[in-house]
Amino acid sequence: MFQITFSLTLLLYIAGLFAANSAFAQNEENTLSKLFGDQVNTTNEKNTSAVCRGCHGEDGELNPLTGRVHHSNDSPDAIKLRSGPGDPEAGREKSLLCQGCHGEDGTSFDTKVPKLAGQYGEYISKQLRNYQTGVRSHQIMNAMAATISDEDLDDISAYFASQPRMDGNDSRNNPVGQHLFFHSDTSRAHMACVNCHGISGKGLTPGTVMFPVIGGQHKDYLLAQLLAFKYDDRVNSPNAIMNKVARALSDEELDAIADYLAEQ
Repeated sequence: MFQITFSLTLLLYIAGLFAANSAFAQNEENTLSKLFGDQVNTTNEKNTSAVCRGCHGEDGELNPLTGRVHHSNDSPDAIKLRSGPGDPEAGREKSLLCQGCHGEDGTSFDTKVPKLAGQYGEYISKQLRNYQTGVRSHQIMNAMAATISDEDLDDISAYFASQPRMDGNDSRNNPVGQHLFFHSDTSRAHMACVNCHGISGKGLTPGTVMFPVIGGQHKDYLLAQLLAFKYDDRVNSPNAIMNKVARALSDEELDAIADYLAEQ
């Protein structure tokens, strides 16, 4: 019963995003003004209207479709929220083996190994549990995850989540990737990445197991995962939403999105 309820909730959420993007596609720059009139503005100043705070919190963040937003991603409250139920201090020592590949602070040097710095703790925990059960497959990670207890798993995840968020150099030099990230194309069921992953891919819903931080991640890793979703080599996203999203785009478009996100 829980699975049915969860699936229906997710489908309604996704359907709502598609419906919203049908309107957004008309004119992204002034969408919020069209939808909410005098309640919002789309200028370069921070928007503190009640409508915007409902989705973007109290920081007065701006229209997600314009790419202009105020971030406070590494504030103490934000770090605590994204760390999840684990103990970051305990996780520091427990993660020593993980640090060999993922880096002491969660910033890996091998571009095929994901950065974990500032990733949502509960998302990391979910991936580890998927490796434990075989839902997600990787020769090294399946073996590593099998040795970790539930408590240790949450502590390790919290440690990496508590680190300063992964970052690129903010060059934004891929206009194709940027357009696909911010703009939906309902004619082929492409939903703009920003809707689930937030401005610059830095996350939208702290504590979620569904929508990870992807901005600033290695391009090689991002592209490998997008292609794995497209060709069903990876199938652990809720209701296979990422498989559907990736299949709507060409390999070249996925490469452009990965290139854009790696710079954020």
